[in-house]
Amino acid sequence: MFFGVFVWEPKETMSGTSSSQEYIGHHLHFLQVDLRDGSIVDSVIPKEPAAYEQCLAATGSQSDCLTITGYEQCYLSDLGDGTCISYHAPSEHEASLFNPYTVNLDSLGLTIILGCLFLLLFRYGAKKTRSGVPTKLQCFVEMIFEFVHGTVVSIFKRQSPIIAPLSLTVFMWVFLMNLMDLLPIDLLPHAATSIGVPYFRVVPSADVNITLSMAVGVFFLIFYFSFTNIGVKGFVRAYTLHPFHHWAFAPLNLILEGVSLLAKPVSLGLRLFGNMYAGEMIFILIALLPLWWIQWVLNVPWALFHILIVTLQAFIFMVLTIVYLSMASEED
Repeated sequence: MFFGVFVWEPKETMSGTSSSQEYIGHHLHFLQVDLRDGSIVDSVIPKEPAAYEQCLAATGSQSDCLTITGYEQCYLSDLGDGTCISYHAPSEHEASLFNPYTVNLDSLGLTIILGCLFLLLFRYGAKKTRSGVPTKLQCFVEMIFEFVHGTVVSIFKRQSPIIAPLSLTVFMWVFLMNLMDLLPIDLLPHAATSIGVPYFRVVPSADVNITLSMAVGVFFLIFYFSFTNIGVKGFVRAYTLHPFHHWAFAPLNLILEGVSLLAKPVSLGLRLFGNMYAGEMIFILIALLPLWWIQWVLNVPWALFHILIVTLQAFIFMVLTIVYLSMASEED
């Protein structure tokens, strides 16, 4: 089964408001590791696993059973042992929204894997030959390359040896990350749980840390292209003598252009994050519906439409990257 309609969870766990909230919360929770001590956020290990399973089968209350049997914190070294379970331990001091000491292992790991997959796939397609006749993979790679190259030529008017490879990398990397949203909702999370990994999110572009980090990378490239093409003097003039071309308005110009400059990475990252987060949420809500045929009726059309969103968001991220770097390279 495809397009996120394959649901591993039994329907009994999805009935009721509380169970629905737990299901949604579990699917939106990242596999976070605290770098200070290597612990897994919101994950514990029962001190008596057998007694915990018996209590859970009898009462169905996870918090009560963990209180009875006791539990300890799950650490990075415990992943894969099948002992870690997802549980938000109540505490007097809740974690803040922004925690610089935690890393989302699932989204970061998938991002690296998909980036390597893109490099290997395109290198294989470029190097593979068969009696001088292009293979289907070569035709696919060449089609994407020509599409990206045409987009770059139509927007970026200067000569740059890195703008085309950068655009191709951005487009394919974002596309592959978005494409993970079309996998069955419970496939990878269930497989991760079966080997002792309590949480696993499969859409890296639905993680604001990933999208904003890519946008920040584009933000630093704006400075690089500006200094390379128009120099430091031209960069200063662009932000102090525009839109009002007089030195007396330099402070006002700097404020206006500074806000515009800072808004570029924020809008670039949040646009991609918002669209992919919304698409993922719709798949999760459809999976909560009680009848499988209703899930199919709603899921398949949404998945087919989501293919367009996946491609369009990758294209928009690439085009805006080219546009921002083109604007940074212009003297006026």
